[in-house]
Amino acid sequence: MKKTILLYSLALAILLGLLKAVEYRFLLRDLSTELYVSIVALFFSALGIWAGLKLTRRFNPAVSTDGTVPQPPVRLEPIQLLEKYNLSKREYEVLTLIAQGYSNQEIAETLFVSLNTIKTHSSNVFLKLDVKRRTQAVQKAKEIGLL
Repeated sequence: MKKTILLYSLALAILLGLLKAVEYRFLLRDLSTELYVSIVALFFSALGIWAGLKLTRRFNPAVSTDGTVPQPPVRLEPIQLLEKYNLSKREYEVLTLIAQGYSNQEIAETLFVSLNTIKTHSSNVFLKLDVKRRTQAVQKAKEIGLL
């Protein structure tokens, strides 16, 4: 009895395997173009994802190729920066008000000085920061850490 069950199950497994092989062969023949296009699409998608991750990876300065760890730049305090760029406290006040968007007249009214005094302070700030315009002065002040 066990022998009969074993033979029938073996025959059923062989027939099932043949049926799957024929089905696969027909599937491959009927859908060969779609299958190949799908495989190529998956390959290029994977390649695109890999390249995108590789190209957009941010540089981590803590991991260097020569084994040294670069030190972060030393940030100076605003008072030290004022001394470094030889800015007076009044010129710094004018610079902060320029950064807040005040006009020369508004700065003069806020600080209770004349318009010519503000123009002088502004030109001194421009000279000391080596810029030509108000927007450049604000940008440079932000870059060096004054603002």
